[in-house]
Amino acid sequence: MATTTSTAAHTSLASVTLEVADVVAARLFYSAFGVDTYIRLQASEAHSTGFRGFTLALTVSGPATVDGFVGAAVDAGATVLRPAAKSLWGYGGVVQAPDGTIWKIATSAKKDTGPATREIDEVVLLLGVEGVKATKQFYVSRGLTVAKSFGGKYVEFAPGASSAVKLALYKRRALAKDLGVPADGTGSHRIVLGGTADAFTDLDGFAWEAAA
Repeated sequence: MATTTSTAAHTSLASVTLEVADVVAARLFYSAFGVDTYIRLQASEAHSTGFRGFTLALTVSGPATVDGFVGAAVDAGATVLRPAAKSLWGYGGVVQAPDGTIWKIATSAKKDTGPATREIDEVVLLLGVEGVKATKQFYVSRGLTVAKSFGGKYVEFAPGASSAVKLALYKRRALAKDLGVPADGTGSHRIVLGGTADAFTDLDGFAWEAAA
């Protein structure tokens, strides 16, 4: 009987490292924002302009919690790219950290059913790629397991046991539009993905290294 099981070594996302110019300042920001346990930081002066091709997205319980995270980010020095507001899919907003990383905070709920909390239900790293289908196949060949797939628009991979962050793919221009920024950008992505296999670079230049 035919099988679709990959013969590649199983790979999953184990860590997410942001490259920042000032590690101390970034650590203070992410602690105040409330997401410091989900990411790592390392110093880098790599050149980058415009959209860096990814976002980190937080899913939370309700609008009041979205507002709380947005407010904490702004108080710590973030810039609002999209004010928190209702949408067809729920309620959410977008902020940019002082180091340039873009964060989306959202909920599928349009009304609060309880008080605001500082709890995060899910963190997703969305990579903006030129070809979702091609990049999906690239990652499958590397041993990642697809959890959800919507044609050439969106792909989500099964999370690794050691990672609190899910990995997903989205069209680069569609992602930039959703975040409220121009899609153009040059230079380093300024992010390193830690994996459970050997180091490699994907089709859009996102670097993976063996997680420590």
